[in-house]
Amino acid sequence: GIAGKNGGSNGPLLCGKQTTFEGGMREPGIAWWPGTIKPGIITPQVGTTMDILVTAVGLAGLQLPSDRIYDGIDLFPVLTGKVESIERPVWYYRGNELFAVRVGQYKAHLWTWSHEHYNFCPGEYVKDVTTPDQVNRTSNPIVFNLDNDPGEKYTIVSGARYKEAMALITPYLQEHKETMVRGEPSLNYCDRMVMNWAPHGCEEINYCLQGPTVSSIKLCGWDH
Repeated sequence: GIAGKNGGSNGPLLCGKQTTFEGGMREPGIAWWPGTIKPGIITPQVGTTMDILVTAVGLAGLQLPSDRIYDGIDLFPVLTGKVESIERPVWYYRGNELFAVRVGQYKAHLWTWSHEHYNFCPGEYVKDVTTPDQVNRTSNPIVFNLDNDPGEKYTIVSGARYKEAMALITPYLQEHKETMVRGEPSLNYCDRMVMNWAPHGCEEINYCLQGPTVSSIKLCGWDH
């Protein structure tokens, strides 16, 4: 979608930042290593920043400590073409609430929300999806096939494809809920003094802000 003033375009993807729709989460990834990674290869593999640690440790020939669970995977076999893709779940959190999960081409939304005060989906409307209120759909998640519908416009809520998608996603979801140990969020406390109030280039769009002069640390409030 196309953002408003001082914004940009993420093409066909739905909504923007602060949402767990593809327009707020998805970015292209490029890997370059002459002699090791073949040029011109496109892979359907989904990666996350959590994969960087696991992949880098593997490239260094080291072993990760075995006393913890890692959410990332080693992407090197995909980057070198040894395998086309690795099946893995991708979790879409907003605050401490799991909003969606993706496995393969299927993505299931457990919650939908486009915000009641700030429209994070300017000019876009998908029935029962871009909801201004927070809607809990965990009992019957809304599914999209992102291979055919990266813009999340055509919902799958029943039928054979829905059963296929949920049969793939549900085991990962159940294991995640049963085994995940919640930690203390690193953004649980806010210090407005450390925010970048005047980033480079803000003068050109007349959008530089004056930051506070006295540090005031307080609890952050999540919208969810």
